[in-house]
Amino acid sequence: MRKQKVTAYLDARLADDLEALAARRRVPATRIVEAALAYFLSPDGAEQSEAAITRRLDRMTRAIERLERDQEISAEALALFIRFWLTATPPIHDELRDAAQAKGKERYAGFVDALARRLAKGTTLAREVSREVSAETESE
Repeated sequence: MRKQKVTAYLDARLADDLEALAARRRVPATRIVEAALAYFLSPDGAEQSEAAITRRLDRMTRAIERLERDQEISAEALALFIRFWLTATPPIHDELRDAAQAKGKERYAGFVDALARRLAKGTTLAREVSREVSAETESE
């Protein structure tokens, strides 16, 4: 393959970045410049970049859709719990209030412990609901 010498002037910062990249990758700076020029001059270089960006955007879109679904499941679960709690919990008489508050603190501590174990295990409500919905859909 015939090689031709080309002299070009680079901004000092760009030249430093080029030398640093060449050192990190342990390749000559010439090879990096050749690859960059080939990509820049390639007629399908823009198409390749667009395809790569499109793939990344598609992955990000799917991730955002999963986040939206998980957030919706969490909000609905919380709303159902609050509705149930408000309708099922009777008012507390004043003489029982201190005992009820102590029991509430004890239950809350148990809740936090259970939540910590569940999160450490990696099991989430969203995953469980997704599995259950998938299983129901498949059985129908």
